Amino acid sequence: MCTVYLSISPRSQLGTFIVGLFVVFFSSSLVIAETGWFSFQNGGLNTSAKAMEVKQTIQLEKKWAIELEGYGQSSPVVWRNTIYTTAVRGDNKENCIVAAHDLVSGKKKWSLTFKNPAPRESTYYVSKAAPTPVVDSHGIVSLFEGGLLVSVSHDGKVTWRRDLLAEFGELNSNHGLSSSLEHNDESVFVWIERKESPYIISVNKKSGKDNWKASGVGGTSWATPRLLNVGESQHLLLSGSGHIIGLDPSTGKRLWDFTGIDGNTVPTPMPLRDGEFLIGATTGRGEGGGGNPAAFNGVIKVGLVGERWSADYFWRCEKATSSFGSPVVMNGLAYFVNRSGVLFVVDANTGHDVYSKRLVSSMWATPVKLGNALILPFKNGTLQVIAEGNEFNSLGEIKLWEDGATEGQRGSFGGPVLYAIILIEDEIIARRGDQLINIQIK
Repeated sequence: MCTVYLSISPRSQLGTFIVGLFVVFFSSSLVIAETGWFSFQNGGLNTSAKAMEVKQTIQLEKKWAIELEGYGQSSPVVWRNTIYTTAVRGDNKENCIVAAHDLVSGKKKWSLTFKNPAPRESTYYVSKAAPTPVVDSHGIVSLFEGGLLVSVSHDGKVTWRRDLLAEFGELNSNHGLSSSLEHNDESVFVWIERKESPYIISVNKKSGKDNWKASGVGGTSWATPRLLNVGESQHLLLSGSGHIIGLDPSTGKRLWDFTGIDGNTVPTPMPLRDGEFLIGATTGRGEGGGGNPAAFNGVIKVGLVGERWSADYFWRCEKATSSFGSPVVMNGLAYFVNRSGVLFVVDANTGHDVYSKRLVSSMWATPVKLGNALILPFKNGTLQVIAEGNEFNSLGEIKLWEDGATEGQRGSFGGPVLYAIILIEDEIIARRGDQLINIQIK
């Protein structure tokens, strides 16, 4: 018998109205906000503040599905009763779109179309509106692969915009830009990783002006910057090209530099405990791994050695490897999904194997925590909820669309692709390239 418990909050007639306040731990000064989903992976929480009671089995029921303007690989974000999405449209991604939809009905509230400052042919192999925006009381800030960085208020008015490629040069990336935005109360962090002159900027949310500009890692990465609590301070993590660095988010000063890793260009670091983060990697060809890909997956601990900050592995995985999605920690267990669609569950304190399971499909999105259960978002549009524990226990699943695709539905390698899911109380919002889908959990 498996029962998973989490408190449930009521839903008002206005959608996700004010039902309480909670602390979001990815802020430099602790953001107080309503229930929502504010950034990529919700700042590493990868869950919503309000959830529901999950019983032995659950039902997943499609509530609505809407077609989106254009195509996008970004995650939706939510503030109060509004879902925000980004997309691009045109043979050369000429148009960049920011849109707002009602959380309850899916009805469009408004959309804005911007000219792409650097159009590029739209192909299956190059990202399409991949960076996830951030949202808070100021509005929504979005980044597009053509260099457009734009801030829009909740009522659909542009507050500021910038052309980063005009300011700092071309991206020079074969697969485009997919690093999402990170933020705190005052600033949004924009990371442009490239082989030559990589950089990250801290931008004031209200004015759009730079607080500081610092050098990036240098090479290739599609991971997202991530704020990590370290004692009474925070570090801004950048992971890419066999290299992880920690910056002071208030100044951009490099605090530490870690190079004992390989294949860490896609998964984003996930906060675990104070000064510790979970890292995923896809290969094991670098030095120190002994040809074992799992040797680069594990927990890295940041701390002071004398008066200097340092980072190193706290533990490494025995067999577990990652792919596109980031690993997730839930109640003492760490979950990794590899390129072949194999789930590895390990002890989050030691890295020792607990169990592994071949899943129904590979996964491009990151799993989301539902109380003491985990929502698995498969590339082919299947959602499966599994219970926590030392063995695989499926609580329910749903197929969001039928196999087979039209040309307009094609993803990066043919067919529709599930790129992201988010959780708002008892509802899952799934992002397919051309659709938003609302799934009710019962």
